[in-house]
Amino acid sequence: MAAWIVPAAAQGLPMEGRSYLVLQSRQPTRDARQVEVLEFFAYSCGHCNAFEPMIDSWQKKLPRDVLFRRIPVAFRDDLVVHQKLYFAMEAMGLVEQLHPKVFAAIHAERKKLDTPDQIGAFIAANGVDRVRFLQVLDSFSIAAKVKQASALASGYAIEGTPSIGVNGRWLTSGSLAGSNPQSLAVAEYLIGLARKGG
Repeated sequence: MAAWIVPAAAQGLPMEGRSYLVLQSRQPTRDARQVEVLEFFAYSCGHCNAFEPMIDSWQKKLPRDVLFRRIPVAFRDDLVVHQKLYFAMEAMGLVEQLHPKVFAAIHAERKKLDTPDQIGAFIAANGVDRVRFLQVLDSFSIAAKVKQASALASGYAIEGTPSIGVNGRWLTSGSLAGSNPQSLAVAEYLIGLARKGG
C-alpha cells in the first residue's frame, strides 16, 4: 500500500506496543465493508489545532474503501459543549465550512465558545441561522451522538488527543508514533493490516 505521508518502510515497520496499540476488546465500526479510521480530537487541544490542516488534507486522499470519521472528545464536563458543537455542525452539513474556523476562533482569536451564547454569536457571524443551530445543538439526537462518541473514546481508551483509531482494533497517536505526522504513516500501515483481514 502506498503511504501518503512518510513511507513506513523508510522508518522500519511500525511495531505493536511502540508505534500503535491493539485494543483489548474490538470496538464497533459503522460499516463492515469499509476500513474505519477515527480521529479523536478536542477543539480545546492545541496539538489538534496544529494537526488539523494535515489530517484534513490526508483524509481527503484516502481510498474509497476507507471511512474517515471525526470523534470529538471531552475530558471535562465543561467541554461537552464542544462535542455538541461538532455534531450540530455535522448534522447541518457545516463541517467543511466551519470545522477549521472553530479551531481558529478558539486558538487564534482566543474565543472560548463554551456557552450557547458564545456559540450562537460565532455561528451567526459565519452566516448560519443562530436559532436553528442552537435548537440542533440542544437536541436529543445530538445528545445521543455525544454519548456514542464518549463510549467510543472510552472503548479506545483515549487518554490524549489527537489520536487515531483504525477499524475498531488499533490505536496510534503522536506520542506513540513519535510525531503527529508519523501517526498518519502508522495509520496507513494499520489500514493495510485491516485490508488483509489482520
